[in-house]
Amino acid sequence: MTIPFYDYGIPGGLLTGLLFGFALEAAGFGSPRKLTGQFTLKDFSVFKVMFTAVLVAAIGLYLLRLAGLMTAQSVFVPTLYFWAILAGGLLIGAGFAVGGYCPGTSLVGLASGRIDALVFVAGMVAGVIVFAQLFGPLTDFYFAAQGPEGQRLTDLLGMPEWLILAVLVVVAAGGFALGSRLEKARGGPFTAEEVCAPEEPDGRAGYASQPAE
Repeated sequence: MTIPFYDYGIPGGLLTGLLFGFALEAAGFGSPRKLTGQFTLKDFSVFKVMFTAVLVAAIGLYLLRLAGLMTAQSVFVPTLYFWAILAGGLLIGAGFAVGGYCPGTSLVGLASGRIDALVFVAGMVAGVIVFAQLFGPLTDFYFAAQGPEGQRLTDLLGMPEWLILAVLVVVAAGGFALGSRLEKARGGPFTAEEVCAPEEPDGRAGYASQPAE
């Protein structure tokens, strides 16, 4: 038995996207302050939200398989291409740090009327076009250092899935505690007023040096 969502892919995706965008904006992720605050260790909201999302998805999929509503084979696991993933991670990480957005939050910022988000989205689209043109010459690099097809952590580590999930929960709890301590030490996290305050010319790392009056 599988979850009968296939016939509702487009409306389901639209509804999910609207809810996700609303949640991002409500959490303040439509402002670059949140993401740059993560890189400066002042605001761990991004880490906490994304790690929570990973845990909810992982535990949810595990419970759905236990209930017989889906199988492990119904979840697509991409093949690891080490050098391509490493290069892509470095590039997108640099983009996050410099631009203050990820692809999703840039669209949320654009919907809020932010000019910097518009510039980021334009750069993102340009990057996609450039990559598409260079994909042919980069094919050998892209497919180099290929890992096992469809390998999951349970296969790599030889551990039961419930144990991996338990370890992830412990790591998340430790990360949340450490993040909260670092936030207190650096005067964070950002408040709603600071997230909404306009940037000043001398502001550093994408956020105003002082909250707007």
